[in-house]
Amino acid sequence: MLIIGLLLVAGHAVEAFWRLPCKGRTAVARIDPLAQFGRASNHAHAIHGGNAFNFESTSKDVMSSECTSCAVKEDKSVYWTPALYFEGDDGKTELVEQVGGLLVYYQLFGKDVQTFQPGFQMIAGDTKRTNFTLPVPDPPTSSWSPEDKTQDALAQKALGFNCMNYHKKPEPTLFRHFMPDKAYLDANCPHGVRLELVFPSCWNGELDSPDHKSHMAYPDLGLDGDCPEGFKTRLVTLLFETIWDTHAFAEREGHFVIANGDTTGYGYHGDFITGWDPDFLSQAIQICQNESGKVEDCPLFKDQLQTEAEQRACNMTLPEVIEHEDCQGPRDGLPGKIKTSDPAIKPLDQHSGEDDRDQEESPEDDPLTTSSSVPTLSYTAASTGVSNAPLGIDIISGESSQASAADEDSTTATPSIVSTMYRTEGNQVFEIHIVQETVSVGFEDSATATTTETTTELPSSTADAETPETPTGETKKTNYLHRRAHLDHAHRHHHLHRRGA
Repeated sequence: MLIIGLLLVAGHAVEAFWRLPCKGRTAVARIDPLAQFGRASNHAHAIHGGNAFNFESTSKDVMSSECTSCAVKEDKSVYWTPALYFEGDDGKTELVEQVGGLLVYYQLFGKDVQTFQPGFQMIAGDTKRTNFTLPVPDPPTSSWSPEDKTQDALAQKALGFNCMNYHKKPEPTLFRHFMPDKAYLDANCPHGVRLELVFPSCWNGELDSPDHKSHMAYPDLGLDGDCPEGFKTRLVTLLFETIWDTHAFAEREGHFVIANGDTTGYGYHGDFITGWDPDFLSQAIQICQNESGKVEDCPLFKDQLQTEAEQRACNMTLPEVIEHEDCQGPRDGLPGKIKTSDPAIKPLDQHSGEDDRDQEESPEDDPLTTSSSVPTLSYTAASTGVSNAPLGIDIISGESSQASAADEDSTTATPSIVSTMYRTEGNQVFEIHIVQETVSVGFEDSATATTTETTTELPSSTADAETPETPTGETKKTNYLHRRAHLDHAHRHHHLHRRGA
């Protein structure tokens, strides 16, 4: 029997944040002026924000937008990510519908957070990435090695794929860094999958860079922590969240694929061009301090809010060359004739466009050297009280369950931390440690005749997990060692420790 404990340790203060809903979508189209300026991009994007957006848009252009598909009229910024598609076994693709549009978190980590200046733009993620090179699950930040704090490692950890099931306790933000396959989504995620992307927040003072990334860096803990040398100015931390209604395809044979051909999720990415008036955004940073994070609760936004209908009414005019392109489907293949990676999974190295891939890759020519197979990290919610929290990070309460009489007789080994996550409360961010304990448990079918003892490691996939067979009249003691945060067969109690006020 596996016992998982949760430890809460006081983390770093967050002074304020707000959630910007973008319930409208200006277009789904092959437009990306950062990665492929002046021409149609290789793959389709879900585009939100200001409607003055085309192949050659700059910050000055988007600030002249006539409308925005987001809730605050003053914000003419443009936010875009690759769209998600369902591809059937017949090769036909259909756009998966978004649920609620895009949600952009404006988070104020660090000290003296500065506003985006006119002309600022950036990319997060790497469309060419085909694997995850770090331990699964994430180790606690307190034990991160220098390798865990490299910019490449931090960028890999900035992606999240959240299984949405409102009948269970929610998964934490950035819980897994790959997209579950369709079989898993169909069986476990009736309300879709939420794709998450954190942008770097440490700035070197330049408005842009040749790769649209090098002028920015992640702090050494991803969201919080220290900025590297040369990037000491702290900007607002952006977090994109998009829920896609994957369950609408539950009865159909096929798989899900991101518009760039990626079935793993490792190549997920996003772009941002600021359309804020810097003085107005600076005021928002100072004034929008309500702990709810709702734009409605910020007095500065009171006269700036749009209804959902107004957000949805904002659309952009597509360039003539792609004006009639079908990015909705059903259609043959993906927009741009992108080839889907083998779901097995092979690296994404082919499509029929002019380039091998978009130009928003890392500076290295080919940093991917390890296997591209998807790790296993299954999910069944723990028996904690969990609620939605600021920053999109889930709160785990101090509820605990008592061990059964059988548990009291078991022998528990020294616990070890195997993973970490974050939650917020007020102006505090808490680091949550998942603790592993190995115990010996007796299974008895009838009067004890003989006793044997074995040691078994839980399978890497809970689909393969089987209860050990115990002959009648025999007691078998089995030591289970949980190494991949599988919660499906766990009996849990929770240790909550909180320091600080």
